[in-house]
Formats: sequence, C-alpha cells, structure tokens
Amino acid sequence: MRLILRQTRAEEGSDISVLVLVRLPEPHDLKEKSFITMFRHLRTLQQFSRRTVSSSAPRQLENKVPGKQKIFQEDNGLPIHLKGGVTDALLYRATMALTVFGCGYVVYTLLDAALPKKKN
Repeated sequence: MRLILRQTRAEEGSDISVLVLVRLPEPHDLKEKSFITMFRHLRTLQQFSRRTVSSSAPRQLENKVPGKQKIFQEDNGLPIHLKGGVTDALLYRATMALTVFGCGYVVYTLLDAALPKKKN
C-alpha cells in the first residue's frame, strides 16, 4: 500500500491549503503502473507551473500609445500608411511591386490563352 500527498485549497481566493493523505492500492499490472507514473508527472508539472507563474508583473510596461498618436496626427504631408517609418515604406513598396508583377502576369496569361498557337 502506498500513500501520496495531495494539496487542496480550502476556499477560492484564500491562501490556506490543506495537505491530504491519499491511499493508493498497489499496482498490479503494467497499465496501472504507467497511469500512476503519468499522474506523478502531471502533479510535478502542476506544482512547477504554480511556482513559475505569479500574479504580479515583474516590471511595468511603458504606455506607447500617446507617442504613436502624436506621430500619426502630425501634419507632415505623408499619407497615413507611410507615417510608421522605414518598415511601412518597405512594406508599401513590396506590396506595390507584387501587385504590378501580378497584374503583368495576369495580362501575359490572358494573352497567351487568347492567341492561337502556331502548328509546326
């Protein structure tokens, strides 16, 4: 006969926890042994996750929204989709290049399908 300790919370939101001794029967076959091993691993994982995840943030994050609002509301002659800086300009140019290439390829494919092939 084996005994294991199981920790339970008395009430939700309280810091009181109770340790309970649970009596397990001796495992008789391989399937039951693997189940108990899996249970041990699950309990270990649960205890580890409780320790590593805390309710308090390690540091406060800076609020960047007011700075972004100031940048995007400036009247500097740029369209809104380019006010984000270099990355916005690169994304815009890449999108335009793919669009022009795609339109050209569609026209080429349509002309290729419309014109009859010459027989040799």
